[in-house]
Amino acid sequence: MRREDLDHVVKAASDISGDPEIVVVGSQAILGQHPDAPPSLLVSIEADVYPRNHPDRADAIDGAIGDGSRFHETYGYYAHGVGPETPIAPAGWEERLVPIGLTAIRPRGGTVTAWCMDAHDLVLAKLAAGRAHDMRFAEDVLRFGLVDREQLRLGVDLMPATHRELVGDRLTTVLTGI
Repeated sequence: MRREDLDHVVKAASDISGDPEIVVVGSQAILGQHPDAPPSLLVSIEADVYPRNHPDRADAIDGAIGDGSRFHETYGYYAHGVGPETPIAPAGWEERLVPIGLTAIRPRGGTVTAWCMDAHDLVLAKLAAGRAHDMRFAEDVLRFGLVDREQLRLGVDLMPATHRELVGDRLTTVLTGI
């Protein structure tokens, strides 16, 4: 997914949900701070999103422009409606969201804001998830120097207690391998 694809998903999600603010979590949130991110970080064809002011409307997004929808068939990418509870992320991650201002789809629709997860919070959330593709993503973000290693180490202390040690161990493993 490229930055313009993410912009399209966010605009469509806003139009469907009636919310001018869409939060982007998951790997494609990297495009908020790094619109020209390396290709290995952009392999996903889905954007995990939810309406910031109406998270309960995420299902409408999933139904209209989600996996297997006409939108997906037409463009080759899609939205996955999630909620604010989806990422296991450091405390305060929602205060560190990175805004992207976009023009709404409909004329006179005004603007839409994509609120993308900060790259540091995103990497820590990926380490918490720990699936193979999440670990590769975290490794690549670090390899390309898109995050500060010390800030990541400090962020481990902000992780939920249930995941703090695990994320710390995984971060150490990733840093050792790079």
